[in-house]
Amino acid sequence: MTADPAPYAPSRIRALPSWLLGRAAARGHRLVAEALAAEGMRMMHHAVLSAVAELGPVSQAELGRRVGIDPKDIVAVVNDLQKDGLVTRTPDPEDRRKNAIEISAEGERRLRRTQRLGDAANAELTAALSEEERAQLVALLTRIVAPGE
Repeated sequence: MTADPAPYAPSRIRALPSWLLGRAAARGHRLVAEALAAEGMRMMHHAVLSAVAELGPVSQAELGRRVGIDPKDIVAVVNDLQKDGLVTRTPDPEDRRKNAIEISAEGERRLRRTQRLGDAANAELTAALSEEERAQLVALLTRIVAPGE
């Protein structure tokens, strides 16, 4: 794959960390989205499936809050995942007005495959870096995303 050409920006702007981060994020997003599409999965669905695997069983409302998705949107994503047999939705034994979402066996298999695809896409994104540089990049980006933590 060839990199998407960046839109023209004056040299002063091309040297700004914010511009570079934006371009890197756009390339990373494209690479991961293309990789996940090979499994018929969209990035939002992958993020929710990953969260269910980590948090589940989890109420649909809590799931939406934790991943930062609007309640009406989380319903649609969970519906899609359930339709594909990747999650189950059952009444929460603690509060039958809520749904408990859990990953299914098929969901676990699909998640393993999509994680490998995502890892490969991220490896492609950082292919020009050494292992040490990749670790340093992740550490630096983590500090930028969560300063002071």
